[in-house]
Amino acid sequence: MTQQHIFGYGPVSCAAFNKDCTQVALSPNNSEVHIYESRGKSWEKIHELKEHGQCVTGIDWAPNSNRIVTCGADRNAYVWVLQDGSWRPTLVILRINRAATCVKWSPLENKFAVGSGSRLISVCYFEEENNWWVSKHIKKPIRSTITCLDWHPNNILLAAGSSDFKARVFSAYVKEVEKKPSPTSWGSKMPFGNLMSEFSNSPYGGGWVHSVCFSESGEKLCWVAHDSSLSVVDSGNGMAQSSTKTEFLPFLSCTWVTNNSMVVAGHGCLPMLYLHDDQGNITFLHKLDQSKSSSGGGTISAMKRFQTMDRMAATEVATTDPNTIHQNTITQVMVHSGTKDRCEKFVTIAMDGKMVIWDFKSLESSIEGLKLM
Repeated sequence: MTQQHIFGYGPVSCAAFNKDCTQVALSPNNSEVHIYESRGKSWEKIHELKEHGQCVTGIDWAPNSNRIVTCGADRNAYVWVLQDGSWRPTLVILRINRAATCVKWSPLENKFAVGSGSRLISVCYFEEENNWWVSKHIKKPIRSTITCLDWHPNNILLAAGSSDFKARVFSAYVKEVEKKPSPTSWGSKMPFGNLMSEFSNSPYGGGWVHSVCFSESGEKLCWVAHDSSLSVVDSGNGMAQSSTKTEFLPFLSCTWVTNNSMVVAGHGCLPMLYLHDDQGNITFLHKLDQSKSSSGGGTISAMKRFQTMDRMAATEVATTDPNTIHQNTITQVMVHSGTKDRCEKFVTIAMDGKMVIWDFKSLESSIEGLKLM
């Protein structure tokens, strides 16, 4: 039901797959990007991208144009194109004075957005006359670092989370590269930079928004925050907002896996499944991890337990092993195969250096009585 892969080093800060998921680009928490290719049950490194001067903070791989965009703490972003067997970078004119924090291609791949510590979003598009990538800035009413981004399926609306405890939806309409947008359930007036909606985690006090995600239809937006909350807004239902403060450690990433269910993960080291029903209720459904068996390395054997108790004159033996597949914080959850309304597999990336591919269809069928569609 799961495939585990370790790439031979410590934390993986960010990752992205190509269209058919035969290659993955990831950063080993430094200024480099490594590209691996699937070879049976193993992954072989085939490229190293070295252009950033500081830690890479975001990677996204455009499935159709096969271009990779990266951003980093060096305040730069690069668009990488495969030419004659080598990846060649093109500098992007971001015009920011703080670290870039996240990056995301639009669905049509004619532009991408970069979040930063400069309290703005750079929406970048290719300028044919000068043969470079330029940017327009979305600034108001952002008051803090942009931590996460996600595009609406219409290629116009852009969701952003930030460290001022807010999730917002902006218009990122760029007249230089696209036609005038049609009205949506989020609004009809969409000049560039227009704030369509703004939300907070109230009544729970709030926390940094770590991840935002539009549903496949684009009518729902979910996000997770550092106050251990999970929130959903349904634009097709009068912008009805639902929020729940969970009993778990804070989540850092979320994605839709059906029309009304989400997989979230974070400091708890395992993915969890939540349901958002037609009445607007958010319900915890299941932990998707399978605890390691006692015969493995995940738990202390009876003999070891008694030996330790005897030596330390203790009645209980403490262990820091979380008894999960991931041994450290999960930083990224993304759909591997299928779509956000019909996910087949999803991927988790964690600070333990592991990449785990989860067979969601098998997990779904194994949970008795579960109805997600």
